[in-house]
Amino acid sequence: MSKNREELINEDPKKLMVKLCVPAIVGMVVIGLYSFMDGVFAGQLIGKNAMGAVSVAYPLTLINCAIATLVGIGSASVLARAIGKNDQETVDKIMGNLLSLVLLLSLAVMILGIIFARKLLLLTGAKGEILELAVRYIRIVFLGSIFVNFAQSANMIMRGEGLMNKAMIFMAIGAILNIILDPILIIAFGEYGIEGAAVATISSQFVQFVITMIYFIKKSKTVRFHKIRVERLLLPQIFSVGLSAMMMQLMSILQQTLMYRMASKYGGESQLILMGAVLRIQAFSFIPLWGMSQGLQPVVGTNYGAKLFSRVKKSTNIFIIGATVLALIFWIPIEIFSSNVLALFITDVEAVKAGIVNFRTMYSVFPVLGTIIMGITFFQSIGNGKNASIMVLLRQVILFIPTITILPKIIGNYGVWLATPLVDGTVFIMALYLIFKEYKNMDNSSEMKIKV
Repeated sequence: MSKNREELINEDPKKLMVKLCVPAIVGMVVIGLYSFMDGVFAGQLIGKNAMGAVSVAYPLTLINCAIATLVGIGSASVLARAIGKNDQETVDKIMGNLLSLVLLLSLAVMILGIIFARKLLLLTGAKGEILELAVRYIRIVFLGSIFVNFAQSANMIMRGEGLMNKAMIFMAIGAILNIILDPILIIAFGEYGIEGAAVATISSQFVQFVITMIYFIKKSKTVRFHKIRVERLLLPQIFSVGLSAMMMQLMSILQQTLMYRMASKYGGESQLILMGAVLRIQAFSFIPLWGMSQGLQPVVGTNYGAKLFSRVKKSTNIFIIGATVLALIFWIPIEIFSSNVLALFITDVEAVKAGIVNFRTMYSVFPVLGTIIMGITFFQSIGNGKNASIMVLLRQVILFIPTITILPKIIGNYGVWLATPLVDGTVFIMALYLIFKEYKNMDNSSEMKIKV
């Protein structure tokens, strides 16, 4: 623990950003490849309805992501601050508590997800063959809930400790296996190709589950299993931070379900399929920002635990700038080569041409997400779940729902695609306000400490 702690509180923030974020970004891109490649292979090997099915099912997979982030982000935040304080007793409780929570929550999600899959998918506006394929796909994916939730939440513990390279390697093993198995099983399952894509996914997640479990039982030097039980004293700290991260995932389900529904209502099946492709592209390009936020988390958490507030602020600012540059790296080529990117998912040339304007509109303010995501992570890392939750709720519920409900009534189908950039632009301004307000609070705390 000492080596990682000293590095996080002493090394230059710019060097830390590169050192922690490159493997974190690669690791998160790898996670995104699971459903992204399912969509690509389903679209190319089965047909556009299969791609649409995987796309409309994707928001439901975020239920598992929500469980993983609730437990993983919350536990990683507690871990980082414990490392900053040299609190080994708390560190020793992390993994046993994590596994207990994952088992309980995943079992509930798996059972309810399988039973209510059709009803949940109906909320997206999916109909006919797309609906039937989506039900068949998501029920199998839910069978792997425990595997994916433990693997992802435990991976967040590695990142919270600052072990980004190891976390990346573990994620890469699962994702590469999924990419290999996807086309093989889709073809092998024949007319049940959509089931083949789902089986490929949960098989890969099981392998990652096994190697992650072995690591924390036998290999980890700092964070290992001790007593496997729910640690009630840790729950308030974990949930106060983890709930904001969980809400981000759960609200994404609500947000995307509403987007699919409105696209179907105002544009029909063609717009539903287009929305599926666009959301997959946006989600994939969002993943590196999420990965970068995982690099920020141990830096801010450890330094905040050590009460090095000036270093917390400096590191956060550097990461915000880096995240904005990273977002631009995705935004510029995707805006320029929109038709080529859409063609990865939609083989109908006319459908691609008809969707370019809507795609570019929805993606237009993507660079501001760098500040928004770093801001949410900043508040999670210092244990301020309230501000993190405010930002999440503004972006995905409070501002978004009325905007996407009212705007299409005024300007038609285009309003469905314009809602997202309008909301993100507004939340960007709010994020800056909340971050600088917290900086001022830190300055006041430092002054009081000096006076004492």
